Amino acid sequence: MSAPDDHVDLLRALAPQVLGILVRRHGRFDACEDAVQDALLAAAVQWPAEGVPESPRGWLVTVASRRLIDHLRGEQARRRREDTAAARVPADEALAPAPDDEQPPEHDDTLTLLILCCHPALSPASQLALTLRAVGGLTTAQIASAFLVPEATMAQRISRAKQSIRAAGGGFEMPPEPERGERLRVVLHVLYLIFNEGYIASSGPDLQRGELTREAIRLTRAVRALLPDDGEVAGLLALMLLTDARRAARIRADGTLIALADQDRSLWNRAYIEEGTTLITGALAHATHGPYQLQAAIAAVHDEAPSAQDTDWPQILALYELLARVAPNPMVTLNHAVAVAMVHGPRAGLELLATLDADERIADHHRLDAVRAHLLEMAGDHAAAGAGYRAAARRTTSLPEQRYLEARAARLDSGAPPAP
Repeated sequence: MSAPDDHVDLLRALAPQVLGILVRRHGRFDACEDAVQDALLAAAVQWPAEGVPESPRGWLVTVASRRLIDHLRGEQARRRREDTAAARVPADEALAPAPDDEQPPEHDDTLTLLILCCHPALSPASQLALTLRAVGGLTTAQIASAFLVPEATMAQRISRAKQSIRAAGGGFEMPPEPERGERLRVVLHVLYLIFNEGYIASSGPDLQRGELTREAIRLTRAVRALLPDDGEVAGLLALMLLTDARRAARIRADGTLIALADQDRSLWNRAYIEEGTTLITGALAHATHGPYQLQAAIAAVHDEAPSAQDTDWPQILALYELLARVAPNPMVTLNHAVAVAMVHGPRAGLELLATLDADERIADHHRLDAVRAHLLEMAGDHAAAGAGYRAAARRTTSLPEQRYLEARAARLDSGAPPAP
């Protein structure tokens, strides 16, 4: 969108409200979502020039409703049928709502939309793309740019996702328990993936994509407002804030990656750290400990340390041991091995890392090579460490990570100490 930042924030906040209104009135999530996108684009063009209307949500509902009705009429004409769908819509529904209808909706549809966009019939990539467009209000072009794919490819992905939901009979309603809890777990995972892709871009020339991290935090805040007593929602938001707090210190002016131990901690976002720490402290005190809460607690220990040397590694190790029991997976083991190395020495960490060599989920991942190289460097085996860094560099598709890993290998080859 080309609108100013304040207009963009307003449009993204209104997007799920407007979509919820249209789907409740007309059904057809796929067609309603297209109509809302058209209305958002129209607002992005008109509002900067003409000003924000007195009732911005009503304006968007009116424009989107008209686009939807035009679409339905055109669809029916192509099929040579009577214009029955448009006839079922009372004329006053295509007009701006009455002033008292402009109050906030009795039920916020954000969570319902997120659950629909994360339908189990969709692949994770499709869930992510549809969430950003339907709930986040991002355009297809913006989503395609964020994930470094052609716009046409992303448009097809989103279109197929909506068709899959329709074919699977996905309804615009909250699922019953216990399905609701499982669907919420998927929603949180998708938001986590969006944040991760923004914080550590999986490919391309840039290490970070701030558009995605900001949107993930915004959407998680929205879920937190709807589910204030859910410990894992609080944990995920805390994890995002405590991690994103380090963003300004992660890259040098030339785009070079800076490891956590070498970062200038005065650049960290103290407001995010304070908010995240408060969130996770409250969640751990009142809720069953889930994986996002434990990851947030680990991030808080890192963020609260005044220097890398002051990091409370025994506490981090204890948290990873608990996390490995609650939610075992290869990435947890990978980070657990680092904590073991920091407390019990690099050889102990390498022993734990060796358990991943036969795990096909991570055996070919560049992070396994990189962590092994780091522990070998700690152990003084610089030749093996250099080979590990070069292997990791060959496997990563992120150019900043590739340059960082190659630089680590080159310094070991030259006998120079690691750069600060």
